[in-house]
Amino acid sequence: MPSSPKYFNARASSYNRRSIVLIFCLLIGLVGFLIGIVSILSPALGYKCKNREPRTVSVVWERHGDGEDRNGGSSSNGDQKRHKVMGFVGIQTGFGSGGRRRSLRQTWMPSNPQELRRLEEATGLAFRFIIGRTRDKSKMSELRKEVAMYDDFLLLDIEEEYSKLPYKTLAFFKAAYAIFDSEFYVKVDDDIYLRPDRLSLLLAKERSHPQTYIGCMKKGPVFTDPHLKWYEPLSSLLGNEYFEHAYGPIYALSADVVASLVALKNNSFRMFSNEDVTIGAWMLAMNVDHEDNRQICEAECTSSSIAVWDIPKCSGLCEPEKKLLELHKKEICSKSPTVESDE
Repeated sequence: MPSSPKYFNARASSYNRRSIVLIFCLLIGLVGFLIGIVSILSPALGYKCKNREPRTVSVVWERHGDGEDRNGGSSSNGDQKRHKVMGFVGIQTGFGSGGRRRSLRQTWMPSNPQELRRLEEATGLAFRFIIGRTRDKSKMSELRKEVAMYDDFLLLDIEEEYSKLPYKTLAFFKAAYAIFDSEFYVKVDDDIYLRPDRLSLLLAKERSHPQTYIGCMKKGPVFTDPHLKWYEPLSSLLGNEYFEHAYGPIYALSADVVASLVALKNNSFRMFSNEDVTIGAWMLAMNVDHEDNRQICEAECTSSSIAVWDIPKCSGLCEPEKKLLELHKKEICSKSPTVESDE
């Protein structure tokens, strides 16, 4: 007896529904499997944990209509909360200093992000390499690789040129102030040996003057520098024929001083060819306390040295890539106990 058409269609419809449900379940299972695979492989694919904040910060400055930098303006971190630290240490570096950075990361500047974070937590200091930009695409490509590997930079949108160091220094202080709520901002060159624990003790001292300029101060006749002729009337008025300022490899400015620099319009103060002279000249215009500390410019490691470099032979360490490693092997440099300064 032939099957009823109505019966046949009902059975076919039931079969089709079961097939659709089965296919749908298989698709859900396949999607779940793919999500699981992606989750497992995500570290290898370069994804970062959402709870891990990137340490490298890129700063974008406001620009004139002609495209030139203002070196002032707002940072790319937007409305992000400023990170609270006792001191921010900006290690000034350049595109030709890859070897120095390698040596630093083998000595007092940890290369491992976890170790660097532990150092920062122990000292209350934050550390970043400070660098500008270049039109050389290959150099920028190499920098991006280094940033991805170590994540320990503050990138400034300013041309990285030796002749523009005063502009870079001002851009550094403005960027650091925008990102870090710090009691002191420390400028450090990438060719000196630093003891972060001892620097922390120096910055933690109580001071009666809110505007402080800490450095290894040097004095020299003002009028040997043709750029400082403007100082002659002031020198005569004060009865002081010497212009005091810190050596360039390392110095620190208190938050009040940096706040004043941040408030400056870029054309307010004159830029000199030397960055340390520029900062020193600006300090003359402010009511700052010059704090001379010779422990940040010692030629050899001692029980109390904070920074070591070959003063006065070199502006930093002579042959820094080699000398940094040699100093770090000395127990008095890298492993001697932190001691309180008598000063």
